[in-house]
Amino acid sequence: MFGKTKIIQIGNSVGIVLPKEALAALHAEKGDTVTLSASPDGVKLSSFDEEKTRQLELVRAIMKKRRHALRELAK
Repeated sequence: MFGKTKIIQIGNSVGIVLPKEALAALHAEKGDTVTLSASPDGVKLSSFDEEKTRQLELVRAIMKKRRHALRELAK
C-alpha cells in the first residue's frame, strides 16, 4: 500500500498523482502508459506491456473467428 492520493482536475479531464514509491513499483516514469483493469477487490494498475497487449489482441481475434469450434470443444 502506498497511501492515498486525490483525484484532481486536469483541464477537462481528471487524474491522480502517484507517489514516487508507486511509480518505482510499477517500473514506470513520467510519460509511460499504464493499464487499468478490474480486480475482485477494486481496480488494478499495472505497467503497460506492448507485447502482451499484441498477444491478447491476436488471441481475441482467433477466439472470435473460431468461436463455434471452441464452443463445441467446451462441451
